[in-house]
Amino acid sequence: MQGPYEKKLLHHLLDKYNVLERPVSNESDPIQISFGITLMQIIDVDEKNQLLITNMWLKMDWNDYNLRWNSSEFGGVKDLRIPPTRIWKPDVLMYNSADEEFDSTYQTNVVVRNNGSCSYLPPGIFKSTCKIDITWFPFDDQKCELKFGSWTYDGFQLDLTLQSEEGGDISNFNTNGEWDLLGVPGKRTWQYYPCCPEPYVDITFSIEIRRRTLYYFFNLIVPCVLIASMAVLGFTLPPESGEKLSLGVTILLSLTVFLNMVAETMPATSDAVPLLGTYFNCIMFMVASSVVSTVLILNYHHRNADTHEMAPWVRTVFLHWLPWVLRMSRPTDKDDQKPTAGPAANSKHMKDIEMKERSSRSLLANVLDIDDDFRQHSCTLSSVGSGMALSMGVPTGFPRVVSTPSGGLGTNQGQDETISLHNCFGSHRELSGILKELRVITEKIRTDEEESRVCNDWKFAAMVVDRICLILFTLFTIIATIAVLFSAPHIIVP
Repeated sequence: MQGPYEKKLLHHLLDKYNVLERPVSNESDPIQISFGITLMQIIDVDEKNQLLITNMWLKMDWNDYNLRWNSSEFGGVKDLRIPPTRIWKPDVLMYNSADEEFDSTYQTNVVVRNNGSCSYLPPGIFKSTCKIDITWFPFDDQKCELKFGSWTYDGFQLDLTLQSEEGGDISNFNTNGEWDLLGVPGKRTWQYYPCCPEPYVDITFSIEIRRRTLYYFFNLIVPCVLIASMAVLGFTLPPESGEKLSLGVTILLSLTVFLNMVAETMPATSDAVPLLGTYFNCIMFMVASSVVSTVLILNYHHRNADTHEMAPWVRTVFLHWLPWVLRMSRPTDKDDQKPTAGPAANSKHMKDIEMKERSSRSLLANVLDIDDDFRQHSCTLSSVGSGMALSMGVPTGFPRVVSTPSGGLGTNQGQDETISLHNCFGSHRELSGILKELRVITEKIRTDEEESRVCNDWKFAAMVVDRICLILFTLFTIIATIAVLFSAPHIIVP
């Protein structure tokens, strides 16, 4: 039975024990404290408030000179469990604690053995400050330090040593869904503070963690790339659909929503810009530029001859050089392999109009079954008839009387010639009126064709701008995405 012996032993050890006495045999020697931690779980990493919340067990071992006994004298009792308030314990605290009570450990019993060794393992939920570096978010690695040391004993009175050279114990660590634990190295340092001339010893553990990017990759990066590709595909949408501009604005608003989601998780700091935020800003700049380009394309597409006149440099760049570089051609220009100058194209177009005018004149001649030079023949006939009349001494337009071989007066021939002349003049007037109307119609057709040509030129220029924007923004999106992914320390951590 050990019950009476434990009671006797507790009275023997604690009746005259002073909890304020530093348990060393020589006052000039520091008490040696072996310190370590066991990391159980990373509960949360609060980037916005820059806090790290962990579940840890502290482990402190020391030797108490006043708690030694001979186990044979006390029924073989070799160890005791004593509350920490009844014996001396080191006042080791976490210096960078952000907890409301500062010390968040649970006061467990101290295991005391007959040789005076004491083991104290208080568990706790520790909330510590941690400077979060968001430069590579969400492909970032964080390093949060936990600094432990005595609050009142200097290095000459209490000396801390690491229990393990490897640092903290992570054999029982529970994995976190957002962070991957890389290691918990520890180091022992001496530090002088302005308050005291003596050095203070501390043990600093660095919790090295890496963010798992699978969630952010499929919920932020992939949707952003898809939205950017939709903005690029908007350049393939015909301007007549009326949805080019609304599509660009909608995509811009979607990216703004995604950027706000990222900004909510980031600390309000100007020390660094996260990599994902930089990528989103680049894509947003691209989408905003695409909206501006779409406005220019629609402006070009809806221009006409009444409101705008195409400048020579615009014609040369957008109608000749860029289409030749982009291998674009109109249906009428498929045979052209090189860009032609503007004056040559205009001269060719004027020749086409003259050919159409000649064709229209020939059409009138075919309808009336006369020659194209009818006016010249009619005028010649009129001049011939007038000359004959004058040579005979007969006024033009009156019947002439001539003698026939039979001696009679013949007037039929003169009358026929007069009637022919009157018919010629009447037909001439009718043909002149028809020709005048035909000239008006031809001029109208020529004007409409010229306006249609100007409109088609502007529309083709809009197509060229559409194509060059499609190529440039596609390259920009691909290059920006590849540059962001390959500049990150790591891409995907499942």
